[in-house]
Amino acid sequence: MSVSARIDLHTHSTASDGTLGPGELVEAAAGAGLDVVALTDHDTTAGWATAVAALPPGLTLIRGAELSCRWSGAEPAIPLHLLAYLFDPDSPELTAELARVRRAREVRGERIVRLLQADGIPVSWPEILAGAAGGTVGRPHIAQALIRAGLVATTTEAFGPNWLGQRYRLPKDDIDVFRAVELVRSAGGVPVFAHPRASRRGRIVPDELIVDLAAAGLAGLEADHEDHSPAERDHVRRLAAELGLLVTGASDFHGTHKTVRLGAHTTGIEAYERIVGLARGVTPVASG
Repeated sequence: MSVSARIDLHTHSTASDGTLGPGELVEAAAGAGLDVVALTDHDTTAGWATAVAALPPGLTLIRGAELSCRWSGAEPAIPLHLLAYLFDPDSPELTAELARVRRAREVRGERIVRLLQADGIPVSWPEILAGAAGGTVGRPHIAQALIRAGLVATTTEAFGPNWLGQRYRLPKDDIDVFRAVELVRSAGGVPVFAHPRASRRGRIVPDELIVDLAAAGLAGLEADHEDHSPAERDHVRRLAAELGLLVTGASDFHGTHKTVRLGAHTTGIEAYERIVGLARGVTPVASG
């Protein structure tokens, strides 16, 4: 693959909280001039088969997922996300854990809706489930219901402190991050910490945790991300260099749920080749 290849390793489809179906997503990736795209829906591999079947010529698909994790070294625990690439989707332990987390997301979503309804806010849980279309239910689906009700104008506003960001936010039962790294590695996958310094999203973990995760099998850090400031990106790169971790960049594309476009941030060819070389679960899928 050319050193100038455009590689986006973090995207979402309707299998979780994106607005493009997996097939539409790979078509859009090709249209955006990408050479490689990773499908990393939240806690699910449900979009993999559709994406493979629809893969357009010239595009390589990296199958993955974004795992909902937590670090319990602070009170309350800090939520964080782990990108898992090229793991075996039939790994029994990882499959069971992802199913548990998806169910926890659904339970939390229904509880949030009850809180909203208790305050007289006209949202419907069946409507939100229908909007998720069988995908992993998340707060973006509730945000869309708030938009449809005319209560907020954008997803960003819905995630503000008066709504899903604080007043109507509830914790969910995520995977301990060390356990997640272990499960991904055991399934032949490659774990990369998603947007680790994105302070605009809330609390961030200390560098000491990343040192410990690297010792436990973490392979890389996502540096170039829309929610990282230039200083935060530089910090991630320095830390990765100190620990010998690979560095990725990606759009974290969600379709119309976010304004960021496919390929807005990309991964270098060396980091991509390291991920492929480390993987023992599934291989990249290339279309002619």
